[in-house]
Amino acid sequence: MTARWQTVLEQLVDERYPRLLARATLVVADADAEDLVQDALVATFASRARFTHVAQAEQYVRRAIVSRSIDRARTAASERRAVERTVAEPVPVVEIELPGLQQDVVAALRALTPRQRACVVLRHVEDLSIAETAEQLGLSQGAVKRYTADGTAALQRRLDVAPPDDDGERLALLSPEEAHRD
Repeated sequence: MTARWQTVLEQLVDERYPRLLARATLVVADADAEDLVQDALVATFASRARFTHVAQAEQYVRRAIVSRSIDRARTAASERRAVERTVAEPVPVVEIELPGLQQDVVAALRALTPRQRACVVLRHVEDLSIAETAEQLGLSQGAVKRYTADGTAALQRRLDVAPPDDDGERLALLSPEEAHRD
């Protein structure tokens, strides 16, 4: 059984949508008119307002079109002011020195995907186990192994370091002094 509000909504859209669209076009004067009408219809009927006839619903939607357009204009103006303030402020360039990590390693780490970078740093710099890394990142242990392996391989390629030999020598992200310091 169709609710009364659904019948009124269907009849309103069928009979009066062109007029609502024309009003919205006059109010916003751009291609956002259809979106504005849709927003107004949703706002009007989302609360399942009790309209007894289509003319009453149309008046409500017409008011919603105007109030939504004002809200949009305020939001856009506020966003423009925020962008202008942000652009006007110079952003200082900060060079971060990470003890034990050379700048080329830091640059190579930045080139990894976020998950690869997180896994490599937690496993090789923070010296966490696979299980601890998986827990911290909310990943499976298999995913940690994969991201770590992919990240390490990418670092080896970027830093032009050979993969581990049979003697077990591995890529070291820390300087020899940092790695042996406890």
